[in-house]
Formats: sequence, C-alpha cells, structure tokens
Amino acid sequence: MQYGAMNFPIRPISDEIEAIAALDFDYLELAMDPPQAHYSLIRQHKDEILELLDIHSLGLVCHLPTFVYTADLTESIRRASLEEMLNSLEVAAELGVSKAVLHPSYVSGLGHFVKDTIRKYASESLERIVEKAGDKGICLCLENLFPKYDLLSEPEEFIPVFEQFPELRLTLDTGHANLESKDRNRAIEFIEKFGNRLSHVHISDNSGKKDDHLPIGKGTVNFPEIIRSLKKIGYDSTVTLEIFTEDRYDVKRSRDRFAAMLSE
Repeated sequence: MQYGAMNFPIRPISDEIEAIAALDFDYLELAMDPPQAHYSLIRQHKDEILELLDIHSLGLVCHLPTFVYTADLTESIRRASLEEMLNSLEVAAELGVSKAVLHPSYVSGLGHFVKDTIRKYASESLERIVEKAGDKGICLCLENLFPKYDLLSEPEEFIPVFEQFPELRLTLDTGHANLESKDRNRAIEFIEKFGNRLSHVHISDNSGKKDDHLPIGKGTVNFPEIIRSLKKIGYDSTVTLEIFTEDRYDVKRSRDRFAAMLSE
C-alpha cells in the first residue's frame, strides 16, 4: 500500500511538500486549486516542485480542480470550467503524473430542477476530460460525491458511467460515502460493486452530517469493516489521508492507525 497526503491549496506548494515529506508519506496528492495551486502557478514553479519531490523521494498524484462547474446551466461557465480541467490535465502530464482524481460535476442553482439536462452536460464534459486523460496516458479516477450534489453519490449511479467510459477508474472517498448514510455503509457497497475498478482511496472521518475531514476514530465511519472489504478484494494501491485539522500530526496518526488495522 502507498500512503499519501493532500496539500492545502491556500499554502505554497513547496511548503506543503516539505510538511508532508516530514511526516514520512510516500506521495503528495496535489490539489490543483487556487489560490496557491492553480495549474498556471504549478507550471510556473514546475521545476522547483519536481526537484523537491525528488529530494524527498515523494511520488505524485494529482487531484483535478474541485470548485468548477462542468455541468452548469450557463454555457460560458461550463466552457470555462472544462477549460480549467483540460489545462490542469495538461500540467499534470507535464509533471509526469500517471494517476489523477476527478470530482463529478456539481449541480448548482436551478440545475436541481432539470437533472436530465445536467446529466447530459456532465456526460459531455466528462467525455472531453476522459479523452484528454487518455491522450496524456493518465489514469482518471472518478470520485464519489455526497447526496446534496445530486450526481454520483450512490453506487448504482456509477454503472452507466463506467459502461460508457470503460477506461475510467474509481476513487472511493470514505468520508463522502458516510454522509447521510443512516444505517447503510455506502463505502462497502462501492467496494463490492466496483472492486475491479477501484484504483484510489480517500480516507477521512465524519459524523455523517458534514464532510469534516476528521482523523480516524473521531466520527462514525466504520473503518474496520471498510478495511476488511479492501483486504477481501486484495486492494494494494494508493490511499490518501484527507485529514484537515489544525494539528498536522493528525494525518500521520490516522495513517498509522489505518495501517495498523490493515495489518491485523
């Protein structure tokens, strides 16, 4: 298993690399969001980033922009969002990345009332993104969101998407899967349905109400059950700890706790 941590994009990338390397992770998951990690700034500082990663023997996974709207009802917003995604993929390729995480399209504004239209726009944008990733030799891992965004939070919603785009892989976000889950364990359902497509995992805890990005054990996510399911399918790829607390060592402690449960 390879363990990574994600940068906080309000801080300079070089500072984040140093902090994550000091916690003894295997790779950085680079969130390509402004203000400090927009693709234009990454390109500007590419040589410095690559040198630091090499010095610290850190691998690299990219997380494509989070706060864009590739299925928006306004065509110009949709077009600009898609351009951000495609340009970010271009820069990820320049960094030599082989794996990138993609959030599904957000549903915003009046889009909640015309979901068929939103799904059409989302599919059109996804087609362009998948094509670009393929051209660049990047494995694209589509992440599960949570119910309030209406798209791709439930396992069954991924079935037609994976049928349309067989090259797509899955990022399982344990925190997202726990939101509004009541008595279900949505993460287990994802693993059981798509174990052959699972190529990346995001780890964080929450109470089931907000995406709190808490350390393992501070919420209600059933990690022992998730780990048993991951072991059952023989998962042995990348796991990113998405723990965002004031104490930076929380991410290391969660990594160590996860690894200890995995070895039991």
